[in-house]
Amino acid sequence: MSSDNPFEAMMKAGQDWAKALNPALESFTPKGFEALFPTMPRDLMEATMGKGFNPDGLDSKTRLLLTLQGLTIMGAQAEAQIRLTVRHALEAGATQQEVAETIALAGMFGGVPAMTKAMEIASDVMEKDGDT
Repeated sequence: MSSDNPFEAMMKAGQDWAKALNPALESFTPKGFEALFPTMPRDLMEATMGKGFNPDGLDSKTRLLLTLQGLTIMGAQAEAQIRLTVRHALEAGATQQEVAETIALAGMFGGVPAMTKAMEIASDVMEKDGDT
């Protein structure tokens, strides 16, 4: 069964390539993938993406909250990225209230379903963060 749609053909070729490269990739899911990445220390984040890099620019906490807002507006589809961003924002000094307000504000642009999903993800991260 062949298709005239070039996107379907390219997707099939990509899937076949991934299976040939590593058969385990056929069932790979990114859920939990973010756990493989350690949380950067606050000072390192500030030095590399905050005031250390650009003294007159945004601090790392603000940059991470803006990133969280963008990820939420995109529809909260990037679950692993939201988890990583919330985790790092908290490490950079953001409060749970600031995280929640950032996501709530993004709901005005991304819609209530995106906001709700991002809130669920952030709550899960903050709950786990509180357990440690």
